[in-house]
Amino acid sequence: MRVKKLILGFAFATLLLSNAKVHAQDKRYIPLGQPKFKDTLVVAHPDTTFEKDLFDVIRSIFEKNYKQTKADSVTTKPVISIVPAVGYTLQTDFAGTLSGNVVFRTGPNTRISTITVNPAYTQKKQIIIPLQSNIWTKNNEYNLIGDFRFYKYPQSSFGLGSNSQLANENPLDYSFFRFYETVLKHIAGNFYAGLGYIFDDRWNMSERGQLNGGVSDFERYGPVSRSISTGITFSGLFDSRDNSINASRGFYASLQYRDNYSFLGSTTPWRSLIIDMRKYYKFPESSDNVLAFWSYDWLVLNGRPAYLDLPATGHDPANTTGRGYIQGRFRGAQMVYLESEYRFKISRNGLLGGVVFVNAQSFSAAPGTRLQSIQPGFGPGLRIKLNKVSKTNIAVDYGFGREGSRGLFINVGEVF
Repeated sequence: MRVKKLILGFAFATLLLSNAKVHAQDKRYIPLGQPKFKDTLVVAHPDTTFEKDLFDVIRSIFEKNYKQTKADSVTTKPVISIVPAVGYTLQTDFAGTLSGNVVFRTGPNTRISTITVNPAYTQKKQIIIPLQSNIWTKNNEYNLIGDFRFYKYPQSSFGLGSNSQLANENPLDYSFFRFYETVLKHIAGNFYAGLGYIFDDRWNMSERGQLNGGVSDFERYGPVSRSISTGITFSGLFDSRDNSINASRGFYASLQYRDNYSFLGSTTPWRSLIIDMRKYYKFPESSDNVLAFWSYDWLVLNGRPAYLDLPATGHDPANTTGRGYIQGRFRGAQMVYLESEYRFKISRNGLLGGVVFVNAQSFSAAPGTRLQSIQPGFGPGLRIKLNKVSKTNIAVDYGFGREGSRGLFINVGEVF
């Protein structure tokens, strides 16, 4: 009951701000070459005569008679880009990757479709191979969203609940394969609804044990060497944002109900619900500055998922919740999350911008337990314009959290 009240409170607060994913790609790597196009929505292109991005600056330095070029227009002919990239996160340290994408339209009046792959090898000897697709059929009648991943992913856990302590660090190791495919159909206006199939397989799961010598929550919860979670999702989406990569106004709401079935191969049956809501304001109205709000609630409704299937910090589809904390810092059967960010220009030409952000998260422990203490995070950030047409920024944030937790967070694209 307490969980429901908190969720309804967050949802009501967010809806009051409205005037009325689905998955995003993992965007933590900085391309070293120029991407062709990133935007996944048909938007009116602003006059970019005065606006500058990173590649305008680089070309003006190395090209003697450089003239600012117009933006590429995406047609039904696929555009293929492959570029090397580097990145950094708390959970990977430094990483090298080869970023590639295919961008196209299926019709002249259709939103832009993308297929992206970013294989990476990290300083922590992690192997990460994600492939994401976001395909719009002609006239935007259907949206097909795919998420396929393979990880060889050593990562620490710190126990269950938001009262867990850093001293309880427990290094884990596992291999992971994911296959998600969702089909959404246009219902009316900005509303879509549909079904999906999901398959998560983790194997060779092992723990080193808590570094302080205590018994780990992984051991108490019920350790297994392999877990499979597979089933059906029911999704609804409302999206009135002016730009899916870097919104300045609009409202986004996504609801996903997941039902994992034993007869399909799940190790145990369990059900979950994800509620993702975002609202964007220009503030002040006459400026390009943006005040943004995000509510992300991830709840296990019944059953007992494997330990690594439980909701956790930074395990949302875009891996961006909880700036100020390492991925997996908090974990539990219920996750309630709220964040706000203020985005503002630093340079008049839009090349440089800044943000300040604050977030709060609360987790329960094992299924059937209550939410625990609220853990805050906050910090400043710098934005560097990578692509002025799609409004894609390189996001460099420094976050602070509880128990001296702090770190640098780098993304290509906004956090939400």
